[in-house]
Amino acid sequence: MSSTAPVAPGADASEPLSASAPDTVTTGVAKGRDRLDSATSTSSLRAADIEKLAPRSIADLLRDIPGVRSESATGEGLVSLSVRGLPLASSGIKFVQLQEDGLPVLEFGDMQGLGADGLVRADLNLAQVEVIRGGSASTFASNSPGGLINFISKTGESEGGAVALTAGLDYGQYRIDADQGGQLGDTWRYHIGGYYRRGEGPRTAGYDAQRGGQVKLNLTKTFDGGFVRLYGKYLDDRTPFYDVVPMRATGSERHPAPRPVAAFDIGSGVLLSRSIRDVLVLDGANQPMRHDIGDGQRTRSLSGGIEAQIDVADWTVSERFRISSVSGALVSPFATMFLPAARAASLAGLGGQLSYANGALAGQVIADPASLNGNGLVGLLSILDLRIRDYGNVTSDTRASRVWNVGEGELTLTGGFYAARQAIDRDTLWSTMLSDVRGDGKSALVDLSTVTGARLTDKGVLAYQFMLLPGKRRRSLDLDYAVNAPFASANYHVGAVALGASLRYDTGRASGRLYGSDLGGDRVGTVTRDIDGDGRLSAPETKVGITPLGAPAPLDYRYHYLSYSTGINWRVAEPFALFARYSRGARANADRLLFSSIVDTTTGALALPRAAYDPVRQAELGAKFRQDGLSFNVTGFWAQAQDSNVDQVTTDPIERDYQAHGIEIEGGVRHGIFALNGGATLTHAAITRDAVNPRVEGNVPRHQAKLTFQATPQLVTKRFSLGAVFIGTTGSYAQDNNLLRMPGYVTTNAFVQVRAAERLSLGLNASNLFDVAAISGFDDAAIPSSGILRARVLNGRTVSATARLDF
Repeated sequence: MSSTAPVAPGADASEPLSASAPDTVTTGVAKGRDRLDSATSTSSLRAADIEKLAPRSIADLLRDIPGVRSESATGEGLVSLSVRGLPLASSGIKFVQLQEDGLPVLEFGDMQGLGADGLVRADLNLAQVEVIRGGSASTFASNSPGGLINFISKTGESEGGAVALTAGLDYGQYRIDADQGGQLGDTWRYHIGGYYRRGEGPRTAGYDAQRGGQVKLNLTKTFDGGFVRLYGKYLDDRTPFYDVVPMRATGSERHPAPRPVAAFDIGSGVLLSRSIRDVLVLDGANQPMRHDIGDGQRTRSLSGGIEAQIDVADWTVSERFRISSVSGALVSPFATMFLPAARAASLAGLGGQLSYANGALAGQVIADPASLNGNGLVGLLSILDLRIRDYGNVTSDTRASRVWNVGEGELTLTGGFYAARQAIDRDTLWSTMLSDVRGDGKSALVDLSTVTGARLTDKGVLAYQFMLLPGKRRRSLDLDYAVNAPFASANYHVGAVALGASLRYDTGRASGRLYGSDLGGDRVGTVTRDIDGDGRLSAPETKVGITPLGAPAPLDYRYHYLSYSTGINWRVAEPFALFARYSRGARANADRLLFSSIVDTTTGALALPRAAYDPVRQAELGAKFRQDGLSFNVTGFWAQAQDSNVDQVTTDPIERDYQAHGIEIEGGVRHGIFALNGGATLTHAAITRDAVNPRVEGNVPRHQAKLTFQATPQLVTKRFSLGAVFIGTTGSYAQDNNLLRMPGYVTTNAFVQVRAAERLSLGLNASNLFDVAAISGFDDAAIPSSGILRARVLNGRTVSATARLDF
């Protein structure tokens, strides 16, 4: 957090911070500067902090940043994340950009099937994480009005490396991390590192649901007046997607008092199983294809780039360029429905029967559905089979800065140009299955038959499409998004006062083709086909999803918008500063708008032009203090935002405005061997306009808690470190109608590190130590008649041990 100061980009941040280390910010500003001289709200986590936290995902890591709302219930990807009351009307990372070494990993953080967090891993390559909330994030990056989160890699400035072995003590995961860096002669240095892991993961899937790793490397040449760096990364990893889990409501909408159902541990249970592995669909070319649900969130990325900085005639010129090839898949139950088993049997009419389709009891009739597994439930599994053919991107950021002595102060001018191309090329396929509900990795598919024995399922498959909306939601895209943005800034620093202003002008174009029956125009989305090739037609084979490839719809529109930010910083005294800032930025929309009334399916233009981008206005007023092991920052904020979106669960369009204001506090103290870092954010937010559903105007946005907080007390000596991380939130509403309320919670992570020898350290880490039922979302807007809520829950307790050898 901000009380632990950062180091220069690429420096080795694995050692405890010394009192003389610089407290500078480099993300979202023209030039690196002392935090007390910068009119921005920033935080950082260094490698040593991250090692103690031992986060199970990037989403878990970002929960420890004040002002950041990170919902980490889906596993190691597809986090829903926002800052300071900016809305989470649907899912994903809309108003915040995740960067790796100063460039975005994806241009849009809420693309379906793969979020930006799915392309970033915390391993020994990571030097630190810098976070800027609001402020100049609007003008020093595109599509990031809410903030920037920059993952900064080591670049070999510190000689040596490390090997770390980690094992889950109460869950299945084994992992090895390694890195090495240092000098290659007088003017060259390098760094290389990566990880590999395998295991079931923090939830009981019944098989090795986590498999893969990454390798990163960079090579830096330094010379008088600058440097040139080449770098690359290869990531190939599988990790499960965690869907909703069943919980029984035992109270009212305002106080639902959710409780686990029998045979399902909400902290470790998941709707995955060794018996639910295959999904049969027509692929994007309408050919039968069988895929492995065990692929989960499969990510493949190969990227390479160059970073250079050189002094030319009193100007400092820098270039960052990266090209990335990105592909993968998301195969998982998605937005599962939970039905009383007796009701599911009635789908086959009077006397309908359920029987096991596979597993240890395959073929056995379920004689008493109401008592099945003690909970009497079956899951209607909508299996999302999303094939990412190409999410690759090319990104370039060129800028030049110069400092002039003007009067008694210094004037810094910066100008630059940003260009990016983002591909979105994917197929969205579906199948629908029935299973029992038990959560121990041993659940099985269930067949449905009439009283006469006529089978309505194919080995548990009800339909080879999305049964809840027959003929819909099966879609293919082949799109290209181009972004160009010149930007400039001026900062005048005289005495104790710094004045700054910046501008950015974004232009963009979206082009390509869409396929899907949702587009209308007599496009067919369901056919009858012998998909399994056995020579006969079963009931599910009369409900096979197909893509109308002969009837594409175009996408073709342009947009442009101006962003600006201006601020003043007053260094009242050496340890104390005041600042104020006003900013206007925006986020261009991408694939979330498609297959809705927002896009004209004939021309490809926007039927609602204002939906091309969503503007955000923000004001900040803050104070910062730092002296002798004590730091304290307080910021008052106000934000106004538009959101044009489509709800990914209900498919309803979203077109509304929001407003939020609040106070953000963070700080830290260190005295002797004791240290305490903490933060809290108090937010009041409201929906101020809704063009689709005016009844929600004035309501609190979904998932927006009034108070979130973090605290990390620890004891640090030369021989050991011992501490805990407390992260909590008050209650919030599940949906925008403000009926069903989610309870607040506090999770506790604990850690101990012992330096057993000069280069050997041993660590023990517990995440969610007290196994709290931390509910981050309900998919329901009210308690269903069944009393079963569809909950999104953070992982339960997981304990890991690590042995690390430095050399």
